[in-house]
Amino acid sequence: MNNKKDTDFPNRQSIRLKGYDYSQQGLYFITICCQDRVHLFGEVIQGEMVLNDAGKMIAKWYQELENKYPDKICHQMVVMPNHFHCIIENVRDNNNNVSDNTNNVSGDHVGMSLRGHPIRGFPEPVTYGMENKIYNATIGDAIGWFKTMTTNAYIHGVKTQNWKRFNKRLWQRNYWEHIIRNEQSFDRISVYIADNPKNWKADKLLTD
Repeated sequence: MNNKKDTDFPNRQSIRLKGYDYSQQGLYFITICCQDRVHLFGEVIQGEMVLNDAGKMIAKWYQELENKYPDKICHQMVVMPNHFHCIIENVRDNNNNVSDNTNNVSGDHVGMSLRGHPIRGFPEPVTYGMENKIYNATIGDAIGWFKTMTTNAYIHGVKTQNWKRFNKRLWQRNYWEHIIRNEQSFDRISVYIADNPKNWKADKLLTD
């Protein structure tokens, strides 16, 4: 990142590398911001993130990523009032080789349409089974699915639980990601994510 430390993130626009295969094995640091940076998911109180029901929903859908994409592993994450940080790992490469962190499941489908799985308290109209799990998807595909499912669940909350309305879309159209290339970088970014709430007042995403 141009000689900047991995914990310095002044510009969270996409820095996706031209020609890079985001379906290959690797670790990726992801940041997604709410549209207009509106605070929707709770508040930071004395350095601790206190999630509201919408924030809890976001956290649940992040864990659901592993069910939809079995060759993805969800590592450290934090839901903040108006954005979301996480580390996602691809454990399957282009030759369908899977690392020891997951099992090769029969019924692999690549490029299936995006479908959700109902989470308790946040019903969805469509479910998926083993035949609808997706392998070899790019990180962009997985994040797109996450944004779609959380948006659908949030709309449900607006209609049934009077959650705060958003302007046209829940998330900003784009997202920021960084390819994690070594263990030291992974450790630094994991600490950055864990410390996000206590550093909230200095976060450049606090306001517009």
